[in-house]
Amino acid sequence: MKKNETISRMLEHRSIRQWKSEPLSDEIIETLKEVAIRTSTSEGMQYASIIRVKDPAKRKELVEVSTQKYLATAPELWIFIADNYRNDRIYRENKDENNFVNDADKFFQAFTDAAIMAQNVMNAAESMGLGAVYFGSILNDPKKTIEILELPENTFPVVGMGIDYPDQKPQLKPRMKADFRIFEDRYEKIDNYHELLKNYDKEMSKYYDLRIKEKPLDEFTKQVEDKYKVQRTDRSKILRVIRDQGYNLDI
Repeated sequence: MKKNETISRMLEHRSIRQWKSEPLSDEIIETLKEVAIRTSTSEGMQYASIIRVKDPAKRKELVEVSTQKYLATAPELWIFIADNYRNDRIYRENKDENNFVNDADKFFQAFTDAAIMAQNVMNAAESMGLGAVYFGSILNDPKKTIEILELPENTFPVVGMGIDYPDQKPQLKPRMKADFRIFEDRYEKIDNYHELLKNYDKEMSKYYDLRIKEKPLDEFTKQVEDKYKVQRTDRSKILRVIRDQGYNLDI
């Protein structure tokens, strides 16, 4: 495998959930901001924004949404937002007629922009020796997250991220082989995943998540079974909240 420094860093990615109490310098913050705004964006419309959450009261409320206490301890907490509000305002300042800010295409363009921006920031942070973790759990109650962050219509929270200097070194979490996830020309269906994933299951059962130190994780196929047999009722209303934010997902 041909590697350079960037690739080596990416191959060593670990989620960091414990940080040193060492604030990031203004220079590092500005660098991460610049990386964020230089991220690729659909049609050049710059559909994504970031809320940098510093208010302890807001963080406490977000912990209640996410149920992850370490969200409050992240020296930097950034929430990536799908944002059609700004362009809608730009349009309406010079035009009286309605526009198509709320259609499904605009929503998914903005959502994708925010996700790509988040990954760019993650890569940049790790390249500077920082550690980070995603908080998809802000969508446990998206309506509450929207209220906490005072998000206007035509916006939606996509993912959170905690960033700072790492104060732990987790194991490198195993991944299944590329053959199961990367295909040529068409999707490759497999008759017996359990059989072909036996070795991966063994690897996974030796991995210790630092959040659950007492025992290694279950085999991957067992994790799939546990996840898919339970409905996340707290997230089942996400489409309704997206519509409440002004988006029409039926068009």
